Amino acid sequence: MLIPPVRIEQFILLIRGHKVILDTHLAELYGVKTKRLNEQIRRNPKRFPPDFMFQLTAEESEALRTHFATLKTGRGQHRKYLPYVFTEQGVAMLSSVLNSERAILVNVEIMRAFVALRRLLASNKALARRMEDLEAKYKDHDHQLEDVFDAIRKLMDPPPPPPKNRIGF
Repeated sequence: MLIPPVRIEQFILLIRGHKVILDTHLAELYGVKTKRLNEQIRRNPKRFPPDFMFQLTAEESEALRTHFATLKTGRGQHRKYLPYVFTEQGVAMLSSVLNSERAILVNVEIMRAFVALRRLLASNKALARRMEDLEAKYKDHDHQLEDVFDAIRKLMDPPPPPPKNRIGF
C-alpha cells in the first residue's frame, strides 16, 4: 500500500455539494509540484470539464486557507492563482494525464477512498431509515422508547462546527 486510506480520506472535502480533493493535496499524493500538475491540466483542457474539476472562488480559497492554516512565510511562498479542486471523475482522469507508475498506484488508492466514503454515507442513510421505521412501529407503545430514539438521533447528527475565534476588536 503506497498511501494509507485514512490519509487520503482526510483530503476529501465537500465543496459546492461535491466531494473533491484540492490540487495541492493531489500534487502531494502524486509526488509532483502543484505547478506541474496544473500545467498538465492546462495542456489537456478537454479532459477536465466543469463536473470533473473547478476553480475555487476567492472566498472559498480564503476559507480553506484559514481552515488549514496554509499560509507560508517567505518570498514566493504564496499562490498566484486560485486553487483547483477535482471530483472523483477528475481524479480518475488525472491518471491519463500524469502517466507514471506512482500516479497509477495513487489513483487506485484515491478511488478506493472515494468508494469507502460513499459506502459510509449509504450505511448512515440506511441506519436513519431503519430508525424511522422502528420509531413509527413503536411510537404508541412507550414514551421511554422516544427518549432512546431521540438520544440515538442526536448521536447520528454531525457535531456542530467549532466557533470561529475573532481576532482584533
